[in-house]
Amino acid sequence: MDLRKLKTLIDLVSESNVSELEITEADGKVRIVKQSATQVVAMPAPVYAAPPAAAAAPAAAAPAAAPAAEAISGQVIKSPMVGTFYRASSPGAKAIADVGTQVKKGQAVCIIEAMKIMNEIESEFDGTVSKVLVENGQAVEYGQPLFIIE
Repeated sequence: MDLRKLKTLIDLVSESNVSELEITEADGKVRIVKQSATQVVAMPAPVYAAPPAAAAAPAAAAPAAAPAAEAISGQVIKSPMVGTFYRASSPGAKAIADVGTQVKKGQAVCIIEAMKIMNEIESEFDGTVSKVLVENGQAVEYGQPLFIIE
């Protein structure tokens, strides 16, 4: 992305009500976050490979999430914060908790990145992960269900 285009984007964010903007192009990814009314910071966003299923059918992933939310049975681990959900500690690494994984109370099940800080999210229950309700790299909201433990 050229410098003139980046400056234009920063100016647009600073003059609007938008607090955060993320743009992905072939040559990279840029995330612009408005920290206060007068200060705008542009930073390169981390690039993580999408899981093969999400890359093959991104449109199908969103409708599938709605029925899963309706048919929740078991104990639910919810997001304690707003951020980006990651199943593994680094791109390409094995998922911390997958379907069928036995977890104990206090054991890490995923990572949520918030404000460039990686936060390990721990299970609140003992049991087996029966469903993972969020895709790797997806933005999550406070209180959003992440896992179902049975």
